[in-house]
Amino acid sequence: MSLRLRDLIKNVRACKTAAEERAEIQKECANIRTSFKEEQHEYRHRNVAKLLFIHMLGYPTHWGQMECIKLISSVSYPDKRIGYLGLMVLLDEKQEVLTLVTNHMKNDLIHPNQFVAGMALCALGNISSKDMARDLAPEVEKLLGSTNPYLRKKAALCAIRVLRKCPDLMENFVPKIRSLLSERNHGVLLTGVTLMTELCETDPHNVEFFRRLVPTLVRILKNLVMSGYAPEYDVSGITDPFLQVRILKLLRLLGKGDTESSDVMNDVLAQVATNTDHTRNVGNAILYECVQTIMNIDAEDGLRLLAINVLGRFLANKDNNIRYVALATLSKVINADIEAVQRHRNTIVDCLKDPDVSIRRRALDLIYALVNESNIKILAHELLNFLQSASVEFRADLATKLCDVTERFAPNKRWHVDTILRVLSIAGNYVPEEVPCNLVTLIASTPELHSYSVQKMYIALTNDMSQQTLVQVALWCIGEFGDLLVSGGGSDREITVSENDVLELFEKVLKYPGTTPNTRDYALTAMMKETTRLTNPSSTQKLKQLISSFQNNIDVELQQRAVEYSTIFKWDNIRKQLLERIPVQEVVRTNVTTLVSPTLTPDVGKKKEGSSNVGNLLDWDDAGPATTPTPNKTTPQTSTNNSATLNPLLEIFGGSGPSAPPVSVSTLDPFLTLSPTPAPPTTPAIDLSGLLGGPSIITPTSLSTLSPSSPVMPSSPLNGPLPTMTVYNKNGLMVSFDVVKQAQYPNITLINCSFANSLPAQMSNFEFKAAVPKYVNLQVKPPSGNIVPPLNSGKVTQQIKMQNTLHGDKPLLLKIKLDYQLNGAPVSDVADVSFPQGV
Repeated sequence: MSLRLRDLIKNVRACKTAAEERAEIQKECANIRTSFKEEQHEYRHRNVAKLLFIHMLGYPTHWGQMECIKLISSVSYPDKRIGYLGLMVLLDEKQEVLTLVTNHMKNDLIHPNQFVAGMALCALGNISSKDMARDLAPEVEKLLGSTNPYLRKKAALCAIRVLRKCPDLMENFVPKIRSLLSERNHGVLLTGVTLMTELCETDPHNVEFFRRLVPTLVRILKNLVMSGYAPEYDVSGITDPFLQVRILKLLRLLGKGDTESSDVMNDVLAQVATNTDHTRNVGNAILYECVQTIMNIDAEDGLRLLAINVLGRFLANKDNNIRYVALATLSKVINADIEAVQRHRNTIVDCLKDPDVSIRRRALDLIYALVNESNIKILAHELLNFLQSASVEFRADLATKLCDVTERFAPNKRWHVDTILRVLSIAGNYVPEEVPCNLVTLIASTPELHSYSVQKMYIALTNDMSQQTLVQVALWCIGEFGDLLVSGGGSDREITVSENDVLELFEKVLKYPGTTPNTRDYALTAMMKETTRLTNPSSTQKLKQLISSFQNNIDVELQQRAVEYSTIFKWDNIRKQLLERIPVQEVVRTNVTTLVSPTLTPDVGKKKEGSSNVGNLLDWDDAGPATTPTPNKTTPQTSTNNSATLNPLLEIFGGSGPSAPPVSVSTLDPFLTLSPTPAPPTTPAIDLSGLLGGPSIITPTSLSTLSPSSPVMPSSPLNGPLPTMTVYNKNGLMVSFDVVKQAQYPNITLINCSFANSLPAQMSNFEFKAAVPKYVNLQVKPPSGNIVPPLNSGKVTQQIKMQNTLHGDKPLLLKIKLDYQLNGAPVSDVADVSFPQGV
């Protein structure tokens, strides 16, 4: 005789090792097999129950599946109960043995005992296959109209599984579902609303049909909110919160995009948001669903404000889960009413001090979205204060977001410099590479900030040398504007600095234990620049000695810089011109600056407005006539990948093909490679590869070849227009190029880009990015907007200008990337643009 289930559990729990447990299970399985073989009917239900326990432990039990079917065919209710339980646990819809149970289940669905029919519905709703669902769908449909509430709610849940497997049967069930809402039993109402929600999510066409039931749903929800104490459905003083949550979720689906339905439910949503008790967790669940519904339908402005105030109350809750939900929801609805969210700004800022890191991260994301021109100073001050005490794992994200909002919303350039400088002083080792790159570009392009910035950098560097990014930027500024630091140029002089002070600072930086080899590279270049900035010959001689001391350095990079810089001292006639100050650059931020950062070269010719040297983005060894001088050295940074015969744009946005190492334009490497043969003073050939962090060789001449006599977008009549090119047409977005050529400039191509949207929803946060080979120069104008209107009701336009420096030898190549948000979901795509031959 086999063991009882409780005895088997007791024996298994008494096993002290896995081997003992396996032996006990194998012994009992042998006994169960023997019992099945001998057809011991009186013990069959007990053996199947033990098989369920063995299955839970992870042991194979497939050999007992047929016994479940034998129990289902029994007339005994206890046998059927164990049989259906074993059927749902031991089998799944892929088992062929299920075909044997279909007839038994069909008979049980029409069984006079409601509990037998209920078990059959449960089994069908859990493991039915497509064929099984189609065969038994008529019985389920009949039970949906049963007068027994117990069977109706079971049938509604089973119908969800049936319709998932056989969506074509939906039209047979939809008329039956409407009658479920007239039932007074809350169980039937709950399952009926669940079934309607499932149908709306499965097939959006059902939304139009069920919208006529919105008044009925509103009446049911209003009765639940306004009803008194109902002991049968009461949960913590709230009547049936489960049904309320389900109705709110269904109303969200039915009201989305429909003004008439939204108007019907506005009043009841206001009642739910006002009358629900927010001191209990049950009430908070209802309020959360209510807020989600309000923000997703065409609700009134006052109702949206009420919903955001509910989330504001959530932020004051002591439960971290509720606060996290509030922050996450506010991040989603901020675009709907940013002014209403701004009222809770102080509470959101306080969340940055929460011990829970997930709360802090959500609060940071929300603050990042709240920042605008009017509150940038207040929020930046709060974020800076928090940055000082932030944990190490949190500093990188915080510093990145703080620098980003500062660059986007800075009220003036001086405040911009002060804020970024403070970030570098606190967390300079955690900021991304583009931050110091952009700061250097800002200082270099703003003459009135030269004296102020170099003084601030000098003070910051003397106070702390631990933040290497700050040290590098400060060295760059001192190297460029050291004469202003010593002479006290400008009216905003804060400190008095002598030439000896500058020399001592260089020595401290070089001797500081935390100084990296890369920072010493900056120091050498800054000292070389200072030889033309300082007036005292003894200072120049001291700098020369410091530079020469690195000629035998173990670091090859430092050694080569020292050797080359020492060589420059032999050419005093051109040394000052080689090391002259960076020209003023006019930098215009466009929506392609996320792809290409402004150049950091200190000796580059003046850029035109809106220009971006996109050629520096790539690293190729072009097999064509060189347009720039060849560097006289080879370092790891200047290695190239000879892939001229293949499409070099494949790797720009993540495509396939031969990969070329991208050039990081934000490395701030100040290395200069000079030709050993003195070049004419007017056009010195200078390798600025180190300054760009890559191998691009730039000269003032090569940068000025974009027809300086013609504006970026000429206003003169253009000749030679080509037919409009549709370069992209997918997912409702169509991109068209109107290409225009000028006869006097055959290597220049002017393009008017048009972006149209044929979908019923607008495309927001639209960004157009472009990449070209390094033999092509690109200039981009700002777009006319960042929202593409729906249904082709308007267009976003943008102009670009391209110059093929190898026109006639190499084709014009362009790769575009399109980013936008559609219905709140981000969309991104990449495309190659092919131009007609000769363009």
